[in-house]
Amino acid sequence: MESLGSSVKKKATERHHKAEVLIAGEQLRLRLHDSKLIKDRRYHLRTYPNCFVAKELTDWLIEHKEAPERETAIRLMQELMAHNIVHHVCDKYSEYKDAKLLYRFRKDDGTFPLDKNVKVFMRGQSLYESLISAEDSIMKVREESSIQYQRTFPGCELIDWLGQNGETSSRKEAVELCRTLLEHGIIQHVTLRHHFFDSNLLYHFRINFRRRRRLTELLGEILRPVQEDPDSPFCLRKLNPETGSTSFLSVQPNKEIKAPLSAVRRSSATSLSGGGPGGYFNSPPGLVECNPKSVLKRVITNEELLCPGAPYIKKTIAIVGDAVGWGIVVRGGKPCHIQAVDPGGPAAAAGIKVCQFVFSVNSTLVLQLDYKTISHLIMTGPRTLVMEVMEAIE
Repeated sequence: MESLGSSVKKKATERHHKAEVLIAGEQLRLRLHDSKLIKDRRYHLRTYPNCFVAKELTDWLIEHKEAPERETAIRLMQELMAHNIVHHVCDKYSEYKDAKLLYRFRKDDGTFPLDKNVKVFMRGQSLYESLISAEDSIMKVREESSIQYQRTFPGCELIDWLGQNGETSSRKEAVELCRTLLEHGIIQHVTLRHHFFDSNLLYHFRINFRRRRRLTELLGEILRPVQEDPDSPFCLRKLNPETGSTSFLSVQPNKEIKAPLSAVRRSSATSLSGGGPGGYFNSPPGLVECNPKSVLKRVITNEELLCPGAPYIKKTIAIVGDAVGWGIVVRGGKPCHIQAVDPGGPAAAAGIKVCQFVFSVNSTLVLQLDYKTISHLIMTGPRTLVMEVMEAIE
């Protein structure tokens, strides 16, 4: 069976980032239209339709907490310009200038270049929406090598679905389409070991097209380097992301955790359910420099957890880390518990929830360990994290 080569992985990661930029850019465009920031404007006796003033947009990005300061806002918009999403209305400037200059989204004036990569991205988005909206979707929880994965589909079932729904005219064409989607970072094998095959191997979408992106994800880096602190409630996200990251939602979404001004904002690239039904986050999530209040209603002991007949069940969950980590916060000790979960991260996608107790990490029993030791085990382990957790029976 053909393994997924490093060159294919590298290209898929690059194209995946391109797709994330396209999604974030489109989400921003729609928000700006809703905010009436994009409109017809007159300058030197000429009317420019559907454009915005750069300086006004910079103000808007800061006001809506999409950027901490003007310098970052400029970098964000320059990233969109570099991907041909935004341009100066007369193409006089190749850089984004924080001034009273008019810029426009290429999608609003019909100049967006529909190259092969963009067409593959659009095809993948269309298939994602069709699959996830289907009444009896093939995207289900499935098991491979005794590990459960969320929203997966066997390669052969996707091939069947493409033919039955008129997406492709033959199995050969369907296989070629799916291999192209994988090479563009849109779908992937659940353990990243294989290319696409018309077989029972499990695959899932690498991109969640419905997740609301934060613009800082486009930079693919944190805004100010800091020392990794095991006491940080966000220590299980790596500090040097390769392609970006997802917004972190507090474990208590109805209560905001106040982040100091010096907090490092970070975010990642993967899922459209992370923002919750309420839309965009009210405050910029980031590295909070104090521990949030425990999510546990009371302290649970190991004896109570393991007592025969206790109202707890054990689950084995595999988490395939993304470019920035796993997206979980572990706290407490003897036993430790899940304090918070990144709603757009790998842990949430795998089924990890707050208040679950950590039984083992990569086959190592951890019931007697404190959260710092468990955090170290997780951060120094392989990219595929296998956790056994125990949760209360509802």
